[in-house]
Amino acid sequence: MPTVKIPAVYMRGGTSKGVMFKLDDLPAAAQQAGRVRDQILLRVLGSPDPYKQQIDGLGNASSSTSKALILSKSERPNHDVDYLFGQVSIDKPFVDWSGNCGNMTAAVGAFAITQGLLDADKIPENGICTVRIWQQNIQKTIIAHVPVKDGAVQEEGDFVLDGVAFPAAEIVVEFLDPADGEGSMFPTGNVVDELEIPGIGRLKATLINAGIPTVFVNAADIGYTATESQADINGDADKLAFFEQIRAYGALKMGLIDDLTQAQTRQHTPKIAFVARPADYTASSGKAVRAQDIDLLVRALSMGKLHHAMMGTASVAIATAAAVPDTLVNLAAGGGVREAVSFGHPSGTLRVGAAAVYENGQWTATKAVMSRSARVIMEGQVSIPVACLQEN
Repeated sequence: MPTVKIPAVYMRGGTSKGVMFKLDDLPAAAQQAGRVRDQILLRVLGSPDPYKQQIDGLGNASSSTSKALILSKSERPNHDVDYLFGQVSIDKPFVDWSGNCGNMTAAVGAFAITQGLLDADKIPENGICTVRIWQQNIQKTIIAHVPVKDGAVQEEGDFVLDGVAFPAAEIVVEFLDPADGEGSMFPTGNVVDELEIPGIGRLKATLINAGIPTVFVNAADIGYTATESQADINGDADKLAFFEQIRAYGALKMGLIDDLTQAQTRQHTPKIAFVARPADYTASSGKAVRAQDIDLLVRALSMGKLHHAMMGTASVAIATAAAVPDTLVNLAAGGGVREAVSFGHPSGTLRVGAAAVYENGQWTATKAVMSRSARVIMEGQVSIPVACLQEN
């Protein structure tokens, strides 16, 4: 079968991996949203795969590694690059464009520099290159501070990120006005709501649009401790269905969907997470995490599975919710006023900061900050059947 080759870069960003494209390198029919673009990205990642392995593509059979990014030089004032993110389903034929990926955002600044999307006079010979990113999915500004050495992106360093095997150079990412683009930071107007879920009953939840729409519940209320690993949850279909039911009812309460069936085609958002007060546990690497070293425990699911670490956008949601008094996240962290939290996740710990203000009767997040790293794994061309370019 005839094939088409498309320039691409395969990168790690934070604790995720994705295939990155320049918009101009895509076939003409894929330079705009639609069926052809989705077909290309599905085929590149190896989806839909009924075996859920993505053997015939670059995906690695997890939500963290089934991602596609499209970048272009920005024409928006005071921005350098436009960034569009697609979460590619593993076993179903759809790409979810409803949110951002915070982890891969760390790779966006580096990609912009190396791929000529940033004006040369903005790149220092040595030091920190500031890349202003327009996140198209949520219509927000993100600033990446990328280390540069001898005029090139510095990848090697001593910054350790739990969930990533090797140290690398630290990239500081600032999410400005991180409330998701779909409405108020607390869409119901409440910092804690009550969900009425058939078979589960009444369940307290904090529903927040920050970084990415997220449904937070107390671990104890659903029979968990928030020290669970992927092995404790991901192999049990009943447990996964339980969390998906909570997520769907949370999405309905947040106004993200009009009826529960729509949750099936909106898997990327909202996220579902559960929180608890600090406790000792052993991370997936074997590292001992001590309760005294963290403010709270958080476990989150992405695309229907417990995440191996923590999604970057969910980290923004955690930090923002922790900054607002009396949310479930804030209470799990001990309550009070907070500008930063350290939380335990399956792979270890992460510290993230946020600022929130109460104005005109509602809470607003002004900024969230976290540290990540990024690395080019491979660059070249991806090869797909030419049939993927057909509209039908």
